[in-house]
Amino acid sequence: MDYTAKWRTPPLKHPYLKVSQLLVLASLFYFCSGIIQVNKTVKEVAVLSCDYNISTTELMKVRIYWQKDDEVVLAVTSGQTKVWSKYENRTFADFTNNLSIVIMALRLSDNGKYTCIVQKTEKRSYKVKHMTSVMLLVRADFPVPSITDLGNPSHDIKRIMCSTSGGFPKPHLSWWENEEELNAANTTVSQDPDTELYTISSELDFNITSNHSFVCLVKYGDLTVSQIFNWQKSVEPHPPNNQQQLWVILILVVSGVIAVITAITGGCLAHSKYYHAIILTSISGSPNSIGMCQHFSEVLVSSLLVSPSSTHSLDRHFKDTYYVFSSLLGTRVTNNDSMPPRHILL
Repeated sequence: MDYTAKWRTPPLKHPYLKVSQLLVLASLFYFCSGIIQVNKTVKEVAVLSCDYNISTTELMKVRIYWQKDDEVVLAVTSGQTKVWSKYENRTFADFTNNLSIVIMALRLSDNGKYTCIVQKTEKRSYKVKHMTSVMLLVRADFPVPSITDLGNPSHDIKRIMCSTSGGFPKPHLSWWENEEELNAANTTVSQDPDTELYTISSELDFNITSNHSFVCLVKYGDLTVSQIFNWQKSVEPHPPNNQQQLWVILILVVSGVIAVITAITGGCLAHSKYYHAIILTSISGSPNSIGMCQHFSEVLVSSLLVSPSSTHSLDRHFKDTYYVFSSLLGTRVTNNDSMPPRHILL
């Protein structure tokens, strides 16, 4: 019984080359083949040189063609220039600069090899006198995404949006936290029909009561761009210290009591001249000394209690008190002086 041996080529570890690797390989290929390479980005201006000079008088006798692969871009015949519709209004010829063409507002579709062909008449026919090729590589990288705050759709919930535009190919956007992919909302992707560039955006809702660190990751082809959004929850104020409040209240109460006592004592000493004499003295023969701020009438009562039956004793005690009172006030009084009525009627 015969068996047929089958051989299989082992699969490549990396079956798809990265865009950057393809660009390097293309550059090496065209460099080795002698083709000039021009690297530009989308929306920039590219100048492709034919590397051939002619005088203005020769323009009527030559034909100049610029074509991309098999598609005509620009043609000059009998001194007249014609631009094909795909490049119209953004492409023109610069005859003073090596018969170059200028392509503005570059698109991704402008990638490719451009060939310049110059023909001259010989014996009533046109023959190719010059031909050169230029490789135009147009790239479109997405810028770093931007994250914006969309407010709070509900209590304790915040909504943010990540977006970027101006890249190619079609991108994919995802949200990540702690190496785990999150569920996004309202992810939209659109493409500009003229530039073929993409715009992408996505929204994310999260709870604001916890700390977060989100990563917005945009992948296009084998390239990626990302942005980080950090959120710190608000710190609640500490509860008041009851012990500290009690100390404050106690200090205020003590201060108030001291202020009241000071006001009463000061008012007593400052507003009644009859108190000054009796603060630091006592009546001769009285068993009770007179205390601070004791009223003058109380002095009289104390004097009466010493000898209630003796008029001479009363008069003597009263005069002794008046003498002390007058001496403290700076008034000179003798034993023969009579006491004014205003001192008695207190």
